Amino acid sequence: MTDETDMPGEGPEGIDQSAQAADAITEAIEALRERSVRQGPATEAETADSLGVRLAVNTQRYQLRILEALLFAASEPLDEETLTGRLPLEANVPELLAALQAEYAERGVRLVEVGGRWRFETAPDLAEILNEVRQEPRKLSQAALETLSIIAYHQPVTRAEIEEIRGVAVSKGTLDLLLELRWVRPRGRRRTPGRPVTYGTTPGFLEYFGLSGIGDLPGMTDLKAAGLLDARLPPGFSIPDPARADELADEDPLDDEDAHAFHVDYMEGEDGEDDA
Repeated sequence: MTDETDMPGEGPEGIDQSAQAADAITEAIEALRERSVRQGPATEAETADSLGVRLAVNTQRYQLRILEALLFAASEPLDEETLTGRLPLEANVPELLAALQAEYAERGVRLVEVGGRWRFETAPDLAEILNEVRQEPRKLSQAALETLSIIAYHQPVTRAEIEEIRGVAVSKGTLDLLLELRWVRPRGRRRTPGRPVTYGTTPGFLEYFGLSGIGDLPGMTDLKAAGLLDARLPPGFSIPDPARADELADEDPLDDEDAHAFHVDYMEGEDGEDDA
């Protein structure tokens, strides 16, 4: 005797299940089609709205870039009236300033309002890193300029020789200033009676005036071209070559004791003595 078992899909019940599954699939497809048809106009509207939002965002970003450029390039803080005149008519300046200020809030520079005007400035917490102490040299008097020039071109030169060239006495204050600026230094002592101190320039002098060496000082031709020398110079007039200073030096180097006491050489005389 053989047992008979119905296979899936065979018999009346299997046929009914298959038909029901096919109807469900068909209904799902039709529902999707109807939904697609219904959402067609709505999708276009949503696309238009989305495009409008993107355009608005892009417009504001463009205006922020203009505002940022204006403030960055300005030599002084700008007020809202000035900014309004430089931005597009539809720009909301207070809103843009607030947005830009928030954008820079955590950066190394920030946007701040000072006296009703706006500017970029470095973040306060970075002030200590950015602080730099600079020593600005005082403006040289005519006497100091002449003395410095004589020392530069005639070094090594003594105070007496400087006075002979200038035709007037050299005050203590003039040499004090040049020594304080570290443009002049005591080089040695002349091999003559009294052993006067000789003076010369320093590396700081070369650095400040952009010279690679003392031999780069302008010569007679350069000085004439610059209008610093009269075209009709007296016979025998010449400018010494500073590059040969070491070759022609008639001096002995300062020892440690002299280095600490050299100022005595130019402090002799009355302290109230002034340059002419």
